[in-house]
Amino acid sequence: MNDANDAAARAAELLKEHRESIDRLDAILVYTLGERFKHTQAVGRLKARHDLPPSDPAREAHQIARLEDLANQADLDPDFAKKFLNFIIAEVIQHHRRHQS
Repeated sequence: MNDANDAAARAAELLKEHRESIDRLDAILVYTLGERFKHTQAVGRLKARHDLPPSDPAREAHQIARLEDLANQADLDPDFAKKFLNFIIAEVIQHHRRHQS
């Protein structure tokens, strides 16, 4: 019975460690996205000032291919990475359009 209690305690400790790591990584993601959007908003203002279109399909395609490659290197599902980047790109384009209004 003691071995079962020790195993359960160890499992609970490992679970706690994993969750702490996940929490740290979530914070990193949020702050990284915040920093990224600061730059994309600056790009949006620049595009609006110079009457450039809010989207750049060639750059977006390049970025998606680049992210898929990075996802493969990181052992992350490239389809998930592509969906994630497409979501971000759509949000950025909305920001850029707001600057043009």
